[in-house]
Amino acid sequence: MKAIISTKYGAPDVLQLQEVEKPTPKDNEVLVRIHASSVTTADTFMRTGTPYFGRLFMGLMKPKYPTPGTGFAGQVEAIGKDVTLFKMGDAVFGESIFGTGTNAEYVCVAENGIIVAKPDDMSYEEAAPICDGAVTSMNFLKNLGNIQPGQKVLINGASGSLGTAAVQLAKHFDVEVTGVCSTANIELVKSLGADKVIDYSKEDFTTTGETYDIIYDTVGKLSFTKCKKSLTTNGTYISPVLRIPLLVQMLWTSMTSSHKKAKFSATGLLPVPEIRYFLEEIKILFEQKKIKSVIDRYYPIAQVADAHRYVDTGHKKGNVVLLTA
Repeated sequence: MKAIISTKYGAPDVLQLQEVEKPTPKDNEVLVRIHASSVTTADTFMRTGTPYFGRLFMGLMKPKYPTPGTGFAGQVEAIGKDVTLFKMGDAVFGESIFGTGTNAEYVCVAENGIIVAKPDDMSYEEAAPICDGAVTSMNFLKNLGNIQPGQKVLINGASGSLGTAAVQLAKHFDVEVTGVCSTANIELVKSLGADKVIDYSKEDFTTTGETYDIIYDTVGKLSFTKCKKSLTTNGTYISPVLRIPLLVQMLWTSMTSSHKKAKFSATGLLPVPEIRYFLEEIKILFEQKKIKSVIDRYYPIAQVADAHRYVDTGHKKGNVVLLTA
């Protein structure tokens, strides 16, 4: 089968399309013929091996798992002898974490892993990136932020993969949503339901005196220290980008009497049943037309390096999808 292989850390050109052995499903696994997979900011971090402490999980000198990609959508082509939840021909989507990557033609996934049936009205392209944006944002808003109806929530980086999902999810939780993005993406963020949109090139929300119950910094460009005065008394700053200052702030606010907290979570390290529960919840919201996938660009698998270069610009709107079928 065709798969993207990276044998070292570096620029996008380290990603090469190669012929590799097609995997065989174990007794409890399904073999999925991948139609579409995701290319995310997290993938670019793993490609470069940064931040460096992440290499403890990814491989010290070179990628432990040479094929990148986590999100996928496709069709079950074969099943192990003990599989009962899926059958051949089923359309499915999900995520493969710390194992076989999904920027390939096939992937094997445990039937009780992060994999669910794809709704008929959801395309493979729409389904592939859901675990990156929507699942991560559901974890941050619901678990870390403890989002409640009537609150005020600010989402920094509201036009990215996590941000576009977060705006929609936050509105589902019946809160007042303020999105922060560039001038070019204001209308997109408004269309997703944001009550207010701030153009970061023209206004710094931390200087307005406005306060929020949750500040979700999806791109890790701010800091708890900068945002603290913009939080309500019991407000929470949450970010999926772990840097040393955030780690220090998390530890400090957890040990002190401060009601304002800084929080981080590695969604991919949550127990599989918890991630799958989020995925099932998001699937229902999609079927109810309460959320949708925002796709910026599509690339054929042979152009994966171009996809990474585009993601590296930091200006993608929503998601980037790799087409493998």
